[in-house]
Amino acid sequence: MAVKDRDRFSTATRLRLLGEQTAARVYRSQTKRQARRSRLTGRAALLALVLCSLIVALAYPIRQYVSQRAEIADQERQREQARERVEQLRDLKARWQDDAYAEQRIRERLHYVMPGETGYVVIDPDAAKQSRTDLGAADRPWYANLWDGVDKADAADR
Repeated sequence: MAVKDRDRFSTATRLRLLGEQTAARVYRSQTKRQARRSRLTGRAALLALVLCSLIVALAYPIRQYVSQRAEIADQERQREQARERVEQLRDLKARWQDDAYAEQRIRERLHYVMPGETGYVVIDPDAAKQSRTDLGAADRPWYANLWDGVDKADAADR
């Protein structure tokens, strides 16, 4: 037992124990460093860089594509509206080709009567109460609109 105690206090034994302890500390610090080390490797960084550059490179063309698709949809909608308008105008033209329709519209708008008929104009009592300025520009004679325009221009100068 005396040999063991002597070995325990010998310089060589102490140096060996110190070396083992130091090696254990170094090993523990390396494992901690590896655990703390980020998982971003060179390949992963290159992949991220390539993906970002692809996103940046494709952003403008994709935006252009989306805006052009919206324009196409808008143009198609306008084309459909134009087709509907053309159909309405064709129907109206066909109606005006009929003499009975044309006569009916002329009699209604211009208050024409056929010989032997008595013409009546019914006046709405509420409409008679409106003043001349309340009437729309289309409902008044042209000279009244002209005079109102002169009055408004004169009032603006004051």
